[in-house]
Amino acid sequence: MSAPPPNSLAAAIRSRREHLGLTLQRIAEQIGCAKSYLSALENEQRTAPGDELLTKLEDALKLPLGELLAIARWQRSLAVGGPDVRREVARLHEDRAAAKRIADLLRQPCASGGKSALDALYASGELRRLVDQLSPDAGGSGGDGSNSASPAGDGKPSARAVIPITLTREVPLINKVAAGYPREFTDLGYPARIADEYVRCPDLEDPDAFAARVVGDSMSPNYIEGDIVVFSPLRPVKDGADCFARLEPDHETTFKRVYFETSAGGDALIRLQPLNSTYAPRTLAREMVAGLYAAVSVMRKVG
Repeated sequence: MSAPPPNSLAAAIRSRREHLGLTLQRIAEQIGCAKSYLSALENEQRTAPGDELLTKLEDALKLPLGELLAIARWQRSLAVGGPDVRREVARLHEDRAAAKRIADLLRQPCASGGKSALDALYASGELRRLVDQLSPDAGGSGGDGSNSASPAGDGKPSARAVIPITLTREVPLINKVAAGYPREFTDLGYPARIADEYVRCPDLEDPDAFAARVVGDSMSPNYIEGDIVVFSPLRPVKDGADCFARLEPDHETTFKRVYFETSAGGDALIRLQPLNSTYAPRTLAREMVAGLYAAVSVMRKVG
């Protein structure tokens, strides 16, 4: 039976790479990233990369498909949840260990005299402790009719609080988008879903979502310079939506409200409309727009 995977992504990558006798440089060249990036990842100086890079790492390290992805997603979830979630997870591990111990004892054959290991566990009081751990408020009493006191010592049955968990997706903040005339765009050469900085966006299910800072004032007053806007490639782009637009032929980008129109000759057009009336709209042939990504959230500093 194989050992369980390490608790951290950094440990998983480092231990496997060293086990195979591979250098950072060799792995970095194989998966197409900088050696310094991989080193920072192994030393927990970077957050977990995107799924595409993790899949390449799994292949380079000859790991089962999905192993690093599972560790990274679990690690991200714990980080987002904060200390309360981490404590709850630790408690669940303790409960699992207690349940396993009871199950193991139930499987053991009876010793001479007809007594099982479970009988000995009951006599010692350990069985009561394990049951109370798994269900501290079941029936409000133990096997002898006494109440299980709460940690506060107030005589009331103890009960674990149920912690509502709402996971928040980490979205890569890849660059700036001009809320004005189109400007050259660069994602700094990072693999998909990778960035130096991330923002947290609740209630977002798109794994390819990304964020960009607004530059310029053509989308004011709705958006101002410095705002961080989150865009979702999965969100349908409707007429009148505020979008991150990639333009041909050089993949310049701009942030505008988009309208779908048709020319007199029947050709499909897209109008990029600023919200600031001091800026003129721009109408392009549909084939000149390489991509449209709808805005789903905006973040702004107060003060």
